[in-house]
Amino acid sequence: MDDFRQLQEENGSLKRAVEELSILNELATAIGAVVDSEAIIRKIISRSLKAVNAEQGTITLVDDQPSQPMKTLIRTMASSADHDQFHFDQALLGWMNLNKKPLMVNSPATDERFRGVPWNESIKSVLCVPMLVRSALKGVLSVYNKKGGNGFTQDDQRLLAIIAAQSAQIVENARLYEEERSLIKMQQELKLASQIQADLLPKGSPQLEGYEIAGATFPARTIGGDYFDFIPVEDTKVALCLGDVSGKGLTAALLMANLQASLRAQTYLSASVEGCVSRVNRQLYQSTSPEKFATLFFGILDTSDHSLTYCNAGHEPPIMIRRNGEMLRLKDGGTVVGITDDFQFEDSSVCFQPGDVLVIFSDGVTEAMSSEREQFGENTLTELLRTSTVSAADKIVEKIVTAVRKHAGDAPQHDDITAVVVRREMVSGDSQ
Repeated sequence: MDDFRQLQEENGSLKRAVEELSILNELATAIGAVVDSEAIIRKIISRSLKAVNAEQGTITLVDDQPSQPMKTLIRTMASSADHDQFHFDQALLGWMNLNKKPLMVNSPATDERFRGVPWNESIKSVLCVPMLVRSALKGVLSVYNKKGGNGFTQDDQRLLAIIAAQSAQIVENARLYEEERSLIKMQQELKLASQIQADLLPKGSPQLEGYEIAGATFPARTIGGDYFDFIPVEDTKVALCLGDVSGKGLTAALLMANLQASLRAQTYLSASVEGCVSRVNRQLYQSTSPEKFATLFFGILDTSDHSLTYCNAGHEPPIMIRRNGEMLRLKDGGTVVGITDDFQFEDSSVCFQPGDVLVIFSDGVTEAMSSEREQFGENTLTELLRTSTVSAADKIVEKIVTAVRKHAGDAPQHDDITAVVVRREMVSGDSQ
């Protein structure tokens, strides 16, 4: 009789082994040729439920984001009509993070390891196994409620652990593949956005008799938040703009495009510099969230009387260098645009004399950092400009950018670098 019982047990063990091998082979075949992580996870859960005869299962993957270290990506169940969906409890998550080994709970309410933890009354039993890749926890495979009312067994735990071990690397590879595809797509979109942004910038410099005008911008990232523009108003007038919007990357670029469109529209409609900036400020305030704003220098140069009427809305004050070496800072205007809708902006005027140079720049010029954390600074900029007033406008822009980059050296560029130069040419008979 004992020999017969032993033979029965051995036959039972062999049968279970064959069934387990069949399950594992089916799983390997099912997920081996699939690269979509969601499809892979659904197949793993489906096979796991069948393997251990459970009602419901989940796979919770580890997220690299500190704000959301774990998230349940896929949940499936045996009969969605009969059961509520169970969530991977934080207590189980904490235990799994700490221990990284299988966990079987057949009496949740009385399990000493989870004393005081409130359980869903529908959960009668739960079995969790870690999904490890090179000893790092990448996810947790969990099944709930053994069918028939009995608890999970050691055989169930062993088989589910094998499934998790066999599946972990495949799931991780699929996730990494999808992240790579997403990154490539994002890079392509950023490249396209960068090209669109470049197309929004002036295609050339205004050709005004007696004046040289030039500008350039160099984003710190693929796309930037600095903006400059030359907008023709009349034969003898051109609007000059330089803005620096809050934030970085795509968000800043979208706000920059919004600012540019608003400025161009208002320039064509408004006869006043102050009125143009006021309406742009109101539009920006009404169409963006409170934390979005922009500094802006906006002016209209009239070559018929050599005047520049301007409004400085919280921007770095441009530097005007007179032929005799005197320096002016164009500060008048008001606060940044976009933070209040009823600010009363003001405008002021200066007159260009032959040989005068105006330099409008963003804070990416003066705040450029060296590897020793030293800023380029306004003093360095003004000294550079004092020796450059006889140069052409485009050469002055080039000198500024070259000097800033030389100062930064190997240090990464943290902010967009933008400069616009306006120079009134010397008239015949003037001496240098």
